[in-house]
Amino acid sequence: MSAIRAPVAAGRFYPGDPAELGALVDRLLEAAQPSRPAGALRALVAPHAGYVYSGPVAATAFATLPPRAELRVALLGPSHFAPLRGAAVTGADAWRTPLGVVPVDRGLRAAAVAAGAVIEDGPHREDHALEVELPFLQRRAASLGVLPIAVGPDLDHAAALLTALDSEALIVVSTDLSHYHDDRTARALDRRTAEAVLALDAGAIRDRDACGADALRGLLLHARRSGWVCTLLDLATSADTSGDARNVVGYGAFAFTATA
Repeated sequence: MSAIRAPVAAGRFYPGDPAELGALVDRLLEAAQPSRPAGALRALVAPHAGYVYSGPVAATAFATLPPRAELRVALLGPSHFAPLRGAAVTGADAWRTPLGVVPVDRGLRAAAVAAGAVIEDGPHREDHALEVELPFLQRRAASLGVLPIAVGPDLDHAAALLTALDSEALIVVSTDLSHYHDDRTARALDRRTAEAVLALDAGAIRDRDACGADALRGLLLHARRSGWVCTLLDLATSADTSGDARNVVGYGAFAFTATA
């Protein structure tokens, strides 16, 4: 019997009703106006908060994908609740959202394990960070296989993992930016972080700059080694959607392309 991970964020971070969820994601994607960076798209960075807060920024990232795409995606993000070093890939055969079942790509999993990742579902069991990206991918893809990967603090390991996967898959890093500052402070902090991301400067990303800092730093190191170019697609805070500027979370969307 196949093991299917049930959604834990449905009804909390995004609608649990399939029709409502599909319609919302479609509206967000249609409203997004991303730039179209030159070159072959190799990676995206997208936020993972509730759609009511970060949905427009996430849509700006995923709208760079062509409609009806055939996608193999290595999906990297933090482990919010379980301590982790290195990287843990899901052992499930598929992940389910209200929009359907997404198969886990066994070839990508084998490549990740060969590069040093472990198969461990503990970091994934209650975490929303990777799950909330799936509905966007589901609405954009004609066919979709994913490998969810929780990433801990080991920069060289994360970069080696991306080296093993990037020729086979689109890389998607799931991270929010600054947390719980006033809006003015958050925007200044997030602009600094965005400048570091654009410069592919992994060493300039501090733990407090992004909740998915470990995966983000690994992406930046790999991107620099690979000669990729980063484009800022969107930068916002939760104040843009909630109207509350007192205690916000920052969100950014970035695209990485290979121009050669």
